[in-house]
Amino acid sequence: MLPRIRAGATTRARRHGRQTCRNTPKTCRSNTVFVITENSRQVIQALTMLNSAIDDAAPVMGIIAGIMHDEVEENFAQEGRPKWLGLRRPVGKDRQGGKILQRSGQLAASIEPGFDSKSAWVGTNKVYARIQQLGGRTSPHRIVPRNKKALAFNGRVVKAVNHPGSNIPARPFLMITPGGEEKILSAVSSYLSKIAGGGA
Repeated sequence: MLPRIRAGATTRARRHGRQTCRNTPKTCRSNTVFVITENSRQVIQALTMLNSAIDDAAPVMGIIAGIMHDEVEENFAQEGRPKWLGLRRPVGKDRQGGKILQRSGQLAASIEPGFDSKSAWVGTNKVYARIQQLGGRTSPHRIVPRNKKALAFNGRVVKAVNHPGSNIPARPFLMITPGGEEKILSAVSSYLSKIAGGGA
């Protein structure tokens, strides 16, 4: 279940801030989708109007995908908007810039936009993205050394550790601020005006 933000014709089931990809592009099937916001009625209405009026809205969907991508990148830069819950342990030297969700930088770098004639989306192919977005508890697992014969754990040296699992707080990086929504509304409005004036 790979998280995405999606904006498009499908508006049902958005009241809880997520939906399945039943009516989304093939690349999004079986994924979990995170829509713009739970209460963004104006954006949903504008997108519905857009898709009702135009068969191929790919030009403006490309713009919307870019807006959403910029919003997600800014979420990483500011460590959440509002701020994500902090780390339990001190930041190590292996964490890029000392920022949350950027220990290796792979999650932030994996965020990619996409669009078609009826929808726009931003998502990631990282399997651990879902639990970082929603929060949850990891499954119990066994930790073994990769490059050495033993592990240092809680002041002891052991061959393996049976980890009970960890509670991961929700740190929603796939979300759009009210400012981002205003940009989407402006893009849709400008495009519809252009269409009405015969400019497309």
